[in-house]
Amino acid sequence: MKEYMKYTKEMLEFIEKSPSCYHAIDNVQKSLVKQGFLALEEKEDWQLEAGKGYYVVRNDSSLIAFWMPDTEEIKGYHIVATHSDSPTFKVKEAPEMVVEEHYVKLNTEKYGGMILSTWLDRALSVAGRLAVYAEEEKAISTKLVNIDKDLLVIPNLAIHMNRDMNKGVEYNPQIDMLPLFADAKESKGKGALLKGLAKEADVKPSGILGQDLFLYVREKGRLIGEKGEFVLSPRLDDLQCVYAAVKAFSEAVPKEYINICAVFDNEEVGSATAQGADSTFLEDVLWRIAEGLKVSKTTYLQWLADSFLISADNAHAVHPNHPEKADPTNRPHLNGGIVIKYHGGQRYMTDAVSAARMKQLCRQAGVPFQTYANRSDVAGGSTLGNIATSHVSVSGVDIGLPQLAMHSAVETAGAKDTAYAVKVFEGFWKE
Repeated sequence: MKEYMKYTKEMLEFIEKSPSCYHAIDNVQKSLVKQGFLALEEKEDWQLEAGKGYYVVRNDSSLIAFWMPDTEEIKGYHIVATHSDSPTFKVKEAPEMVVEEHYVKLNTEKYGGMILSTWLDRALSVAGRLAVYAEEEKAISTKLVNIDKDLLVIPNLAIHMNRDMNKGVEYNPQIDMLPLFADAKESKGKGALLKGLAKEADVKPSGILGQDLFLYVREKGRLIGEKGEFVLSPRLDDLQCVYAAVKAFSEAVPKEYINICAVFDNEEVGSATAQGADSTFLEDVLWRIAEGLKVSKTTYLQWLADSFLISADNAHAVHPNHPEKADPTNRPHLNGGIVIKYHGGQRYMTDAVSAARMKQLCRQAGVPFQTYANRSDVAGGSTLGNIATSHVSVSGVDIGLPQLAMHSAVETAGAKDTAYAVKVFEGFWKE
C-alpha cells in the first residue's frame, strides 16, 4: 500500500464514526486517551507536569489538547486549530409534522451555508446529543445518539411537476428541504422519533429534556478515480484537517514549545459561541497553562510573542468544469499539497512572514505547497485564524487542504493531501 493511503483510509474511518460534531470530539478524546493524555475540567484546578499531555472539552463539541515539553525552558505555544462542525440541517424542537394524515416529516433548519440541492434524494439519518435527567443522581447529563440506519430522505419534486427544474431551482428550506420520516399510519402518529432516540440512548423518553440533533448523509467515504487518486466523502470540511491534526499531535513529542491542538465548534455559523473560535476558550486554556506552571503575566506575554498558530480549514481547488472561477495566478489542485490562503481584507491572517514560515515547514517536511486567493471580484468566506487571534495575539497562517464542492453533502478531495498535512503538522510540533 502506498504510504499516503494509510492516512486516507484512517481519515475516512474517522469521518464515518463522526456523524456529528459531538461524535467527532468524542472520537478525538478516545484517541487521546489511548495515547495517555489526561482529561481536565475547566471548573477544577489544574495540576500540570512537564512531559505530560492533557485535554479539555467545552460543551461536548470543542476540544483543546496540549502536550508539555519536558523542560523548564519553554519558549511559547505551537498551535494548530481546526473545526468539528460541517454544514447540515438541525432538527427543531417538536419536529414531527403530519401531512395528509399519511406522511410524517421532520421540521428542520439550515446550519451553515450548505448546497441545498445536494441533500435531496439521499439516505439520511439523525445524530447528536441528548440532555437527559437521571432520577437516581438527580442531575442532567448528556448522551451521544446516532440512529444508525437509513432513516430519512428529502424527496425531490418530479420534473413532470416542474418542467423548468433544469433551468435552476431556488429551494425554500421550510418547504422543499424537510425530510420524510415515516408513514403516519405505521408510526401511529407523532412521537416515533423521540422513542427511537430514547431506545438508542437506553433512556426513558420522559427523561429526555433537551436535544441537539443534526441530519447526516449515510453515504460512506470512498476512493474514486482511475487509480483511486481522489476521495469522495461527507464532512471533508473540516474533519479531514481534524484527523490530520490529531494524528500528528499524538505522535509529535514537543521540545521547547507547548504543543496545542484545538478543535472548535460552530465555525460554519460564525464562531461567535462559547465554544467557537470567537470565544475565550483558546485564551482561557493558554493562560491557565501558564498559571499552572506559575509563570508571571510578563512571561506569558513573552511566550505569546514567540508563538505560532496554523489555522487549518479546507480550501477551494480549481474546478475542472469551471476553471474560470479561480484566481488567475493562485490555482490549487487536488493532490497538490498544503494550500496557503491569502486575503487582502484579512479574512485570512496570512502575511509575508507567516507564509514564509509555512513554506519553510513544508520544505522541511518534504511536502508540496500551493497558494490560494479569491478572484478579486468574488467575495470569499472567513475561517478560524483571524477570529482566534482577535482574542490571542499570536502570529499565524491560514491553510487548508484542496477540495471541490465545498459545503456539498458529499465533497471531493485528493487522496495524497491528508498525508501531506500529517507530515507538516508533525514537523511543526517537533520543532
